[in-house]
Amino acid sequence: MKQLHRRVVVTGLGILSPIGNNVDDAWHSCVEGKSGITTVDIGLPNSPVTIGGRLKNFDANLFLDSKEVRRIDPFIQYGIIAANQSIENSGILDSNLDLKKVGVNFGAGIGGIDTIEKNKVLLEERGYKKVSPFFVPGSIVNMISGLVSIKHGFMGPNTSVVTACSTGNHCIGTAARSIACGEADVMIAGGAEMASTPLSIAGFISARALSMNSDPQAASRPWDRDRDGFVLSDGAGSLVLEDFDHANARGAKIYAEIIGFGTSSDAHHMTAPPEDGRGAALAMTNAIDDSEINLSEVDYINAHGTSTPLGDIAETIALKSVFGETVPQISSTKSMTGHTLGAAGAIESIFCIKAINEGIIPPTINLDNPDSHCDLNYTPLVSNEKKVSIAMNNSFGFGGTNSTLVFKNI
Repeated sequence: MKQLHRRVVVTGLGILSPIGNNVDDAWHSCVEGKSGITTVDIGLPNSPVTIGGRLKNFDANLFLDSKEVRRIDPFIQYGIIAANQSIENSGILDSNLDLKKVGVNFGAGIGGIDTIEKNKVLLEERGYKKVSPFFVPGSIVNMISGLVSIKHGFMGPNTSVVTACSTGNHCIGTAARSIACGEADVMIAGGAEMASTPLSIAGFISARALSMNSDPQAASRPWDRDRDGFVLSDGAGSLVLEDFDHANARGAKIYAEIIGFGTSSDAHHMTAPPEDGRGAALAMTNAIDDSEINLSEVDYINAHGTSTPLGDIAETIALKSVFGETVPQISSTKSMTGHTLGAAGAIESIFCIKAINEGIIPPTINLDNPDSHCDLNYTPLVSNEKKVSIAMNNSFGFGGTNSTLVFKNI
């Protein structure tokens, strides 16, 4: 097996999110501490949840063929559009690419639940002949990777990692390893989600995972003593990853280098983290070891920080167990975007990279009354100008799956 030795850099970025439908708009809203959570019609009469983080002023028909839009689930639409943004931003199509060495690794935490729900209604009300022939290919998780590859003729690795809320990080990390070992020169990697559907929301309500706060702007409040669950949101994030020498040869703009990737399992519970955060701590430790850096070199951590009572405390304990008395500055951009599930790791990786590029740490909004068990520097309420050379991104998912990425200025 080839050794992992090639350097991997980021040369393209793309976002669809509740706080902006491109990287510049999303980052500006993030730095300004603007919430993307609003009151939404979730299609559930008498629901205790009335809020969510949906895309604003968005029409997929402006970016995709109308026939394609009708055939594929919204999460696939989001993923393709974010991927195309990142591809255009990278300029790779203007270079002399070896298409056999360009791949895609793009996932989702849940996938095409909107399409599944709608076709189940058709089946029950109008019979099996009315179920769309595109029901299966238009809802399966790997179709973002498939359609992006088809559109551009990319013949390299074509995969999709599905690890719940850790999906985005896992897709980016495993794509980086495909480049590091020489399997690919370029990878488009990220995650997408559109799970704010009646059935999905009902399931999360039953699991007591969602915030019941009726004030949208104040509902997502990581580490605050009044937090009561996460806010379900939609979106997509995409990164173009590239072999350093390949990027240099074509004169690409390099945003950052991926220097570390760590994973782990809690081996504990379907949905709840262990109280001591040991799985999260192991993922962070593995990522730092992979980076071959000292703990003191980490300047900023974009935390998982979902605003759940157990999760925020467990991550705080995990951070202390890894960094001791010198935990770096932290924030949770989910306080503004809500939780985009399978897209979260990719969106938050982009915010890490922008923090490195701009020298600004985004805030954790709504942190008005910190939980007594959460006593770190979470960058409360307002952003902070600070030189960031190395940033980490944490993502943890149902099933106890954990992933951490480390990015470095270059």
